This record gives sequence, structure tokens and C-alpha cells, in this order.
Amino acid sequence: MSDPYIQELFAERIGGNQYGKSTAIYKFEKIKRAKKAAKEAKPDVALIDMGVGEPDEMAFPVVVETLQAEAAKPENRGYSDNGGDEFKAAAAKYMADVFGVSDIDAATEVIHSIGSKTALSMLPACFINPGDFVLMTVPGYPVLGTHAKYYGGEVYNMPLQAENDFLPDLDAVPAEGLAKAKILVLNYPNNPTGASATLEFFEKAVAFAKANDLIIVQDAAYASLIFEGKPLSIFQVPGAKEVAIELHSLSKSFNMTGWRIGFVVGNPLLVKAYGDMKDNSDSGQFLAIQNAGAAALSHPEITEEIAAKYSRRMDLLVDALNQNGFSAKKPQGSFFLYVAAPKSATVDGVTTEFDSGEAFSQWLITNELISTVPWDDCGSFVRFSVTFAAQGVEAEKTIAAEIANRLAKYEFTF
Repeated sequence: MSDPYIQELFAERIGGNQYGKSTAIYKFEKIKRAKKAAKEAKPDVALIDMGVGEPDEMAFPVVVETLQAEAAKPENRGYSDNGGDEFKAAAAKYMADVFGVSDIDAATEVIHSIGSKTALSMLPACFINPGDFVLMTVPGYPVLGTHAKYYGGEVYNMPLQAENDFLPDLDAVPAEGLAKAKILVLNYPNNPTGASATLEFFEKAVAFAKANDLIIVQDAAYASLIFEGKPLSIFQVPGAKEVAIELHSLSKSFNMTGWRIGFVVGNPLLVKAYGDMKDNSDSGQFLAIQNAGAAALSHPEITEEIAAKYSRRMDLLVDALNQNGFSAKKPQGSFFLYVAAPKSATVDGVTTEFDSGEAFSQWLITNELISTVPWDDCGSFVRFSVTFAAQGVEAEKTIAAEIANRLAKYEFTF
């Protein structure tokens, strides 16, 4: 049977007339299938899911109660567009209270987002013409780059290597790429490596952007989830607002993943461009959610409590892995632990070799029902997330001990 004419109508950006015909399986679908098969094969063994990148607990009561009250107000029922003012004011105050950035104008330098992912998908429409370049770190969150390609742009990948503390080597970007580049995308603390930037790096990035006529988009989804020191914003660098916007999210820092609320802050012209694109893309997040978000932002101690939990779990996980030959190092923030995958595992004289992080990740799910996410962009790595479900400190210790116990039977080589 020949293809229906609809097959010829798909845009090239999603595959053109070959759309839907690929047999390739997306990484996360492979993980999902492997988890299902492992649970069916070993129903008596509990799956330890350390691949999920979202909080394991609900938003705090003060936030939920605010939503309940705000949802009942008739004045919140309509379109919010690029409002409301309460959330903008709360975001500006949050920047001052948490990051010490006190010069944010709530009226012109803040607009809410329906989550950072949506903002990242909209921003290329503001700037990218065919042939323009975006500079992005790899491994990393690909959404802005994906949408840049939709508009005919290209992505130059800057590898994140352990020897450079998982920071991009800006000096290594070739001149021909820089000549066509418009946007430098950063994400610190970083997904998946968990690495944190330094003020010195942000200073260099701002100078680099100014020298090469670039916009900086700093995805700060994990910026306040830190284990030591104080949270870092690119706007702590003098002059950063001349070239940068920062994307903040309440998803991870306030256990509000499904609420879809965050904000874009920074250079007023860049924020305005995002707002204009947003006006043509959505009608704003429900005002009750925005007002609940404002309540969350007024309680930064919530994030401090969440970060303390992740720090505690990270200590337990690092110890469990290193007992078994890994070289895990606790990051300074986020809830991700990025670990080099072993080359092989031996038990009872039988050796299984791994040629990639994905091979090890699939083996770990199948054999020990421990789920991770592989990353093979810059070497063979797996990402553990300490957002595993556990109620209380003793439950966390039990899970960490179980991980150590399941791995103890193997001799790993690296």
C-alpha cells in the first residue's frame, strides 16, 4: 500500500516524508522498556529508580494552600498573558534575597514562563535566522538547540570534560563558528554533570559574549539547589545584564515540577523579545499558579530544606558507589551525580564488558534493577539522580545500603 498524501506534508524539521518511519528507539524509551522487563523478570526485587529527574515529594503546604485559595478567586479566572504583577514582584525580590541581585526592575526585566522548557523553545524564534549558530554545551539539555535548528540555525557543541571541571572551553570555539554565532547557552548547576560554575567563569563568559556580540542564555533551573556556599547568578557579574538573560524554575527548587512555572529575568530588550514571542504562543500560566509561585519565592528556606535533603542523599550514594570501585565525586549542587561507567563487571568468573554508558545502564537495570540515565556524548558516563522515592533519613540509608549490597558481588574495571 502506498503512503497516503499526508506522508508528504510533514516538515523537514521533523523528518519530512520519512516522519514516523524510523525504527530508532529514544534513550528514555529504552530505559522505560528495560525497567518494565526487569520488573517482570524479577518481581520480588524492588526497582531503585535513580533516573527520574524530578522531585520525589509534593510542593510545601504553604504553596498548595495558596493555590487552593487563589483558585477560588474569580479575578484569577481569565487570561494572564504576560502578567501577573504579584509574581513579577516576587521574582525580583527573590533575585535580591537569594542572589544579592538587587537591581531587577520587575516591570521590564521579569516575565513568567510556563516552565523553563517552554522558554527555551521560544527564544530561538526571537533571534535565529537560517545559518545562525548557537553555542551549546554537550552533554546538556537540547531544547533550545532543537528549536534553533527548526529555524534553520546550527548548533556548535562545546564538550564538557572532567579536566575542565565540566565547564566549556570558550577559547576553543573556532573563529568561523563565532562569526555566525548569536547565542551562548549555559546551564549551571549543570544537567547532567551536576557541575557548578564559578563567578570567575561567568565573568569570562560575559566578557566573551561582549567581545563576540553574543547573547547569553543561562538556564538556572538548579541555581538555588546548592550544598555549600551561596547561590550564584550570572547577574552578580557587573555588566552581565547588558548581554544576558537567566531562566529560573520553581520545578526543582520548590518541588513544583508539574505546576509549570518559572521566570525569565535580565536584559530588558531580551526579556521584551521573549514576551512578544510569548504573546504569540500562549496566553499565560493560570494566575492562581503564578500567585502560589509568588508564595513559594517568598520562602527561600523551602529550597534550603530541599537542598539539605539532596546533599544528605548525595553523601550516601557517593559512599555506596565508591565502596564498589567507582570514583564518584559529590557535586556542589543540583540532584545529579555524573559518574564514569565501568568498562566491565565480573562475577563468578564471568565478565560482561560495556562499550558505552548506555550498555552499562541497560545492564544495571536488567541485572540489579537500578535505573540510571546514560550519557555518551563526551565519554561513557551514567547519571544518577538522588530524587529516588524515600520517606525520611532511615529510608534513604536503607536504599543506599541496598545499592551498595547489590553492586558488591561484582568486580568492576574502569
